[in-house]
Amino acid sequence: MDLLVIRHADAGDAADFAKSGRPDDERPLSDEGRRKMKQVARGLCEVVPEIAALAASPLVRARQTAEIVAAAYDGITVETVSALRPSEAPAGLAQWLERHGAAGVAAVVGHEPHLGATVGWLVSGETHSVLELKKGAACLLSCDTAWGPGKAVLRWALTPGQLRALGD
Repeated sequence: MDLLVIRHADAGDAADFAKSGRPDDERPLSDEGRRKMKQVARGLCEVVPEIAALAASPLVRARQTAEIVAAAYDGITVETVSALRPSEAPAGLAQWLERHGAAGVAAVVGHEPHLGATVGWLVSGETHSVLELKKGAACLLSCDTAWGPGKAVLRWALTPGQLRALGD
């Protein structure tokens, strides 16, 4: 099974949003973030033609990013997964992956540094980042056995600019 890991698109300045008095969990994507993520999603379709499952963090910006990705993949359903919250341990995501079988590509949308630490855990068994995903960046992991610490292989990592270029 493969895992497509996607960081949410630009959501604007956190300090500016904080002035609204609303919690950061509700911070939405910026207009530019939406526009660029549509290009990124087209690029993702070029390198990963199909996804079987799509999950997003409960935070608004991740959910909105996942909805853009879902639209590019003919409207696949987005599942909200608490294990993708920035404060959660990587093992929770491994459990979600196991529930989605061994066929096809699963995709997740979340946040840094959580995604980097999760990728690190899946690749090396240590919860430290092995790469930094910029907003709108993605990487692909493969696993031949059950998902867990040190079981995955990093196949590629692409920046948002590279993905946008592929989507043009």
